[in-house]
Amino acid sequence: MSTAKATRIDLFSLRTPQMRAFHLTWMAFFVCFFAWFACAPLMPVIKGEFGLTPGQIANINIAAVAVTILVRLIVGPLCDRYGPRRTYTALLLLGAVPVLGVASAQSYEAFLFFRLLIGAVGASFVITQYHTSVMFAPNVIGTANAAAAGWGNAGGGFAQGVMPLLLGAVLMLGVGEAMGWRIALLVPGLLMLAMAGLYWRFTQDCPQGNYAELRARGVPLEAGKKGGIASFRDACANYRVWLLFVTYGACFGVEIFIHNIAAIYYVDRFGLSLKAAGIAAASFGLLALFARALGGWLSDRLAGWRGLDTRVTLLFVLMVGEGLGLLAFAMAGNVALAVVAMLVFGLFTHMACGATYALVPFIDRKALGGVAGIVGAGGNVGAVAAGFLMKGVGDVQQTLAILGVLVSVSALCAIAVRFGPGHEAREPAIVDSAAGA
Repeated sequence: MSTAKATRIDLFSLRTPQMRAFHLTWMAFFVCFFAWFACAPLMPVIKGEFGLTPGQIANINIAAVAVTILVRLIVGPLCDRYGPRRTYTALLLLGAVPVLGVASAQSYEAFLFFRLLIGAVGASFVITQYHTSVMFAPNVIGTANAAAAGWGNAGGGFAQGVMPLLLGAVLMLGVGEAMGWRIALLVPGLLMLAMAGLYWRFTQDCPQGNYAELRARGVPLEAGKKGGIASFRDACANYRVWLLFVTYGACFGVEIFIHNIAAIYYVDRFGLSLKAAGIAAASFGLLALFARALGGWLSDRLAGWRGLDTRVTLLFVLMVGEGLGLLAFAMAGNVALAVVAMLVFGLFTHMACGATYALVPFIDRKALGGVAGIVGAGGNVGAVAAGFLMKGVGDVQQTLAILGVLVSVSALCAIAVRFGPGHEAREPAIVDSAAGA
């Protein structure tokens, strides 16, 4: 068994703890995002049953996103304290309760309560990034983080396509709509319970083993050395963390915002049918399957060539490209130009997400959970802020243009992240240690 960080990704292997963690963590992330977004495609049916107003639907959507901010801040330090294996298993088990519980809601208030709690499973992203960060060496860590995040992210898109099919299958069995959507929502909850068992059985916290056992034997730990509040406090004191908090809000926050408004924007501005608008909007989400990984891979390659600060330069370039592409999308006068602009800025957006988390493991290895949690929460803060901006402006096109400017300006936060010579010199030693193990 290898006890050092993996220096390469053996994609079709499950023999090492590093690769088992890689595959199981993106699968767990996929299942959690499937559960997180499972209600969204069923909302037309749910809206009819509960007689929801537009204001109540807005409250449900805000609750599902906003609560994730708090939980992401919490689970990062918990990973440092208890290890990603325990933390992920607990999140899957506890998160399954409201996912299953929402099917029993008999009123708007009950549905809102469970939807609020379901938002906690969005914090799964932080644990996924933490686990891959402690398992892989600096030369491939960007690729590992970005690939796991990109493939896990696809769970949200999977929910959009599969949940209506599940509902249709249940209705074909003769079940009414009022019961059908409830039965369909049991599926993601049961998948979370199954995933919890697999994660507990087949993963470990780091290449050397589990944190609790290693601490009991007095084995020194790199990540997880500072657990709980100490990890969070140290992360808060690092200026680089807050710069990446802003950049992740400007890329992942915009990604979530576009998911929410793209289809209706194509319908209202260009007069597309719902089906055509849905296909156009879905193309943005499909970019996550490879573009995030591309951003992380490119970050690894550039860092191997010119050092750690080139990761920062790449993120700056990607953020500028995202901002300019977003402006082009806002100003597009016909649907063909809009789709092309959306795909271009979407490519930059997803790559910037991957490049951001290619930097996260290098900020403070001893407080990795705190760093990952705060930066991850930044993404949800960005999404909520974009939502309030649109509410204040009252026009989607103007909101997109303003966001384009703000994203371009936020690129300055990326270029402001800098590492000293000592920080730079430590990374090759970690790779050499892993390669020689």
